[in-house]
Amino acid sequence: MKKLYVDKTVYEAARERIAYIFKEFDSVLVAFSGGKDSSVVLHMAYDYAMENGCLDRLGMYHLDYEAQYRQTTDYVTDVFTNQFPGIRKYWFCMPIFAQCACRMDGPYWTPWNENEKDIWTREMPENEYVVNAGNYAQVMGEDAPTTSGAPMKDYEFQDRISDWYGRRYGKAAVLIGIRADESMNRFRAIAGNHKVNQYNGRQYITMKTENAYNCYPIYDWSAEDDFIYFGKFGKSYNKLYDLYFQAGLTVDQMRVASPFNDCAMGTLKLYKSIDPDTWGKMIGRVNGVNMAGLYGGTTAMGWKNITKPAHFTWKEYCYFLLSTLDEPVREHYLKNLNTSIKFWASRGGGLDDDTIEELRAEGAKIEVKGATSKQTKKQVVTFEEYPDDTTAKAFKDIPSYKRMCVCILKNDWHCKYMGFAPTKEYQAKRKATMEKWKKLL
Repeated sequence: MKKLYVDKTVYEAARERIAYIFKEFDSVLVAFSGGKDSSVVLHMAYDYAMENGCLDRLGMYHLDYEAQYRQTTDYVTDVFTNQFPGIRKYWFCMPIFAQCACRMDGPYWTPWNENEKDIWTREMPENEYVVNAGNYAQVMGEDAPTTSGAPMKDYEFQDRISDWYGRRYGKAAVLIGIRADESMNRFRAIAGNHKVNQYNGRQYITMKTENAYNCYPIYDWSAEDDFIYFGKFGKSYNKLYDLYFQAGLTVDQMRVASPFNDCAMGTLKLYKSIDPDTWGKMIGRVNGVNMAGLYGGTTAMGWKNITKPAHFTWKEYCYFLLSTLDEPVREHYLKNLNTSIKFWASRGGGLDDDTIEELRAEGAKIEVKGATSKQTKKQVVTFEEYPDDTTAKAFKDIPSYKRMCVCILKNDWHCKYMGFAPTKEYQAKRKATMEKWKKLL
């Protein structure tokens, strides 16, 4: 989908979207990470609310992942204690499951886990806005979502908080600072043609829960637009970005996120030079952090041009890698691998004509079963023998043992690199979970 240009700036368009959101929704809640995108959204929402006398309808929350740059903590502290008066503020330091691409024995770690307090990367923040396991019920009230039992995944926790906010303060618009040009997943979140939960046909507003809608007012901005906004309007931002610049990162590489997720592996090593004190604590906090800091972004962890020992085929190398894992982890990856093998042997997937010709040219044993649908030019293709590797340009569309090796080396627990994340089964489980939450609320 190509970009469509209009006779207005992205700033003007974002202002119009925010005005529409305040008009349509009873309450507005900004998801603030401390990063550049959410900072822009917070500033713009606050300015609108101030100008139009509706600060009482605006709130913000920050989900603290414990392990983060000191500069981010300093900025978040300043935002909560010295900026944006007159709005509701929630600083969550909760024991939730956060994605972790460092460890080999599972996909998550738990920040602020009371059982691991002696190895926390920093002390619990202390101010009137902090909500933690100890004061959660008192601060949030009797109608707050339950947090008993096993920790929730971070996005599940945020969904339930958003729904709670909508129930308490009226239909809620949750403003999220994501941009479509950051990744294909974020592009699909905004520009998907098959979404059925859009609000009044607005692509940038989608229903999340019964009482809350996700809104993306700066979805068409670039990273450069963020910094132009900060400079032009004199707005505050996380000074970590200045250090990123000095470290030689491009604007698109500068991210503020949970340090152990898959997007952060390539830059995890920067903690050593930017915030060495925090880095020293992170090594002992989560299994595999030092390994990721040394080899994240290299072939050793499945990045760039991954290589294998010359005496192995990719299939042999895949099973060798699996043999090095603990049994539960090995069985998890084997289940996904076998699912992929069966799928491409029986049902098949859609590939375009150029890719099919490339596969035939390299001797792949395939069967073409016809068009996937009238709307696309792709053909359904099955493989008699699961590919070891391929030289085809559409490498990430074609199943192979090499792609599975990449998943294992990257600690890609959900096998997103194999295409497992957007499956119908995953979406069905997600929908079922949402229905279960609604009954609990």
